[in-house]
Amino acid sequence: MKSLSCRDIGFDCDYTVKAENDTELFNKGGRHVFNTHGLREEHFIPKFNEKIKSEI
Repeated sequence: MKSLSCRDIGFDCDYTVKAENDTELFNKGGRHVFNTHGLREEHFIPKFNEKIKSEI
């Protein structure tokens, strides 16, 4: 099981997503950051994606 919290990637938020693989983790976490933090797809530039992957 993999997990990632919003705090791990710099948000002041206690949400933690858990999933069996990276794809599922990104899908679940993506829905949260889009709905809760107001991010859009264009915010997910390669540098931000690399930071997220390094925290998994």
